[in-house]
Amino acid sequence: MARARLMARTTFQGADDMTHDLIIRGGTIADGSGEATFTGDIAIKDDRITEVGKVAGTASREIDAQGALVTPGWVDIHTHYDAQATWDGALAPSSWHGVTTAVMGNCGVGFAPAAPEKREWLIGLMEGVEDIPGAAMTEGLQWEWESFPGYLDALDRRSYAMDIAAQVPHGAVRGYVMGERGAKNEEASAEDIAQMAAIVEEGVRAGAVGFSTSRTFLHKAIDGEYVPGTFATEDELFGIGHALKRAGHGVFQMTSNHKDMDREFSWMEKMARELGVTVTFNLVQTDEAPELWKKMLGLLDQAQADDLPVYAQVAGRPAGILMGWECSVHPFIAFPSWAELAALSAADRRSRVADPDFRARMLAETPAPLEGFGLFVTRSFEKMFVLDAGGGQAPDYEPAPEQSVAAIAKAKGVTPEEIIYDVMTANGGEGLLYFPLFNYTSGAMDPIRTMLQHPRTNIGLGDGGAHCGAICDASIPTFMLTHWVKGRARGERLPLEFVVKRQTRDTALLYGFADRGLIRPGLKADINVIDLDHLSIPAPHMVHDLPAQGRRLVQEARGYTAILKSGQVTFENGEDTGARPGGLLRGPQAG
Repeated sequence: MARARLMARTTFQGADDMTHDLIIRGGTIADGSGEATFTGDIAIKDDRITEVGKVAGTASREIDAQGALVTPGWVDIHTHYDAQATWDGALAPSSWHGVTTAVMGNCGVGFAPAAPEKREWLIGLMEGVEDIPGAAMTEGLQWEWESFPGYLDALDRRSYAMDIAAQVPHGAVRGYVMGERGAKNEEASAEDIAQMAAIVEEGVRAGAVGFSTSRTFLHKAIDGEYVPGTFATEDELFGIGHALKRAGHGVFQMTSNHKDMDREFSWMEKMARELGVTVTFNLVQTDEAPELWKKMLGLLDQAQADDLPVYAQVAGRPAGILMGWECSVHPFIAFPSWAELAALSAADRRSRVADPDFRARMLAETPAPLEGFGLFVTRSFEKMFVLDAGGGQAPDYEPAPEQSVAAIAKAKGVTPEEIIYDVMTANGGEGLLYFPLFNYTSGAMDPIRTMLQHPRTNIGLGDGGAHCGAICDASIPTFMLTHWVKGRARGERLPLEFVVKRQTRDTALLYGFADRGLIRPGLKADINVIDLDHLSIPAPHMVHDLPAQGRRLVQEARGYTAILKSGQVTFENGEDTGARPGGLLRGPQAG
């Protein structure tokens, strides 16, 4: 696709007798339907698309999109902006990547309902599960609510660069009803279940778009306890399912224990069959059970044949842990000298690791014993890659096995630790390693491609707003174009129209947002204007811009000429315009 000749040239005319508020002229439109692209204009009045095709009218503003790709705004169904949405209207980094609608409250964690004495516990739960700095949440959250409807009301008083929708989180509900018994995953009584179901029904009737729970052993609170609901019985799960049925809408979102997904499927299928509730679960390839994802797709085939509303959420790239001196984990975390660095400021730490004498000392040390997940992530050098060592190179999320730290060290005749130390110390001490935790057993993204193409999967798992010190996957909507459409070198790509549909209309309809995800007259004017030839994502980097100067990994996007939310330009050539036309969505939205 040729670069636009006059990318987003804007013309302003008098307000009198203007037919439309804004016209996007001459773009190559991928409208979200999956049909072939076409060249045309898009007219907007207020927050709606009014015409698509050849627009003869006039507008107070026009965007020249000749040579540019024009798509619906991305609909991201798996984010964790539950805290950030109470203090930040931009909701970056997702807003930088063309996301105009985001669903939060996933994985059973959130901040409502919240008894006053449970607020710090909820912060610890979110910090442990989603790696969001506790100090940032403690300073940033204003706690204007106790009930879930009260939380929605607090969000509704704010405006954003995108629309947001919330789900009722199992962990918060369990803690509110059962107190310590709920927090410690004791079995719920019939009375407990009835109270939880009533809270969920109230929240969904007030505007929640669903309910979320977590059953993975990877999710623990800061105190080491599993997320409340991890071991919930079928009676508890179905009690809540009945609440969704009574409320008349709502998706049941479940983060599965990845190696036991097939065993979980029976109750999900039963809930969909008996209650008619839409169920969505996280699907990834794991090293422990590398072929299980294929079995799960087979089960989804059967669900589709039986017309049951069961869907999987899949990622657009490997779920990769990032490791550097400022990150939550890295291969030197158990080395004795790390204790000297951990308490230092970021600047002092960068200075210390650059000292050759300190380097020699640390490399000569023997790390403390690690086991389980920590050992796997920090010592599996054959699955560890260089993501960014400076120099401005684009990050490679599909590296070949010969690019691993183990292979590089062998070729150079040095230890893996020497390679790792020098990579993390590069780029002014901000170098990053990449450890593809899920979806990379084979050393390629072919399983992801297969999962993305299944009719019962949806793109998700970007986790915008979460995993601040270890993962930065909120850029996946952009990556879907830069990698799968135009940049993949180690395998087959995916068609542009398909990729656009998968993260617009398909994700919108899963949660009942029928008014968006498609460029059609009468629908929401949520639109991306993209210079596809120059669309790119640089390497992630660490910033300290959360409340209490909390740290988080962020990743910008280059090539979004204009991002429109409800007909207003929120970002233009990468710059925030300050427009905040987005708000809270309460339940499904009619088209």
